[in-house]
Amino acid sequence: MAPTRDFREEHGNDRRRQPQGRPAGQRSIGRRSLLVGGAALGAAGALGVAGCSKVPTGDTLARLKSQGIVRMGIAGEAPYGFIDDRGNFTGEAVELAKIIFKRLGIGKVQPVATDFSSLIPGLNSQQFDVVSAGMYINKERCSQVIFADPEYQMLDSFIVPKGNPKKLHSYQDIKRTGAKMATGTGYAEIGYAVAAGIPEKSLVILQDPVAGLNAVESGRVDVFAGTALTGREVVRKSTRAEATAPFAPLVNGKKKIDGGGFAFRSLDAELRDAFNVEIHKMKKSGELFRVLKPFGFTESEMTTLTAEELCR
Repeated sequence: MAPTRDFREEHGNDRRRQPQGRPAGQRSIGRRSLLVGGAALGAAGALGVAGCSKVPTGDTLARLKSQGIVRMGIAGEAPYGFIDDRGNFTGEAVELAKIIFKRLGIGKVQPVATDFSSLIPGLNSQQFDVVSAGMYINKERCSQVIFADPEYQMLDSFIVPKGNPKKLHSYQDIKRTGAKMATGTGYAEIGYAVAAGIPEKSLVILQDPVAGLNAVESGRVDVFAGTALTGREVVRKSTRAEATAPFAPLVNGKKKIDGGGFAFRSLDAELRDAFNVEIHKMKKSGELFRVLKPFGFTESEMTTLTAEELCR
């Protein structure tokens, strides 16, 4: 079930989305999405079916138990939820959902792939029962949905030439050296760079981490900024680039650590709370890490952060 390690071969169409509720041209501190093209292509039909009928209101947990199936919105993202080379839905969120919902008495998880920007609107319009796409928990999203406590936390990392000749380990280093920085469309790293005093107009915005790796290897840019998970995976087979050590960006003088989790409709607190009980059991036993590890997560990315903390 582990995803392939060669991002260039398997994730050539990967890119990050704009956060929900914002026009496509408006940038803000968002969350990265690694889009696998096959999942997105399969989304239209599945989403159309899901959107044809309204989900009845009431006790959602009891209803889902009765139906025996939960519809989960995903964004076709590796390593969170994607279609593997056998045509099966998998990913850390998909596999985690299968375990937890089964323990809640719901035997089947039906992943429904759609664009990242459509996930929260789709959840609130009752096209899905839950959303999980490695979505960062932040104040803006917490005003629209409720989150389970995060299953992981994430730091940043840079893709740089072998040997890191400019010694880039933070956004402040990029500012100090005048290094040419690239990142992805809608990436949180845009905001982190601007917070460090790097002019937004100087940033090179690329389609995805693979394009970032190619730009670094060719010398078109000095550094590509993304998540630590993406960085270490995308350079795995490169002989000309490496990923820097993970670090927490500074925003307004404070270290910024992001966390991602499952989102639920605001009226479904009972379902969210039941989900939280199970995910905390898995954290305590170590089972959560065992589920996430095959998808590239490390022990340092396990977290004790809560949704309440991140929503602030």
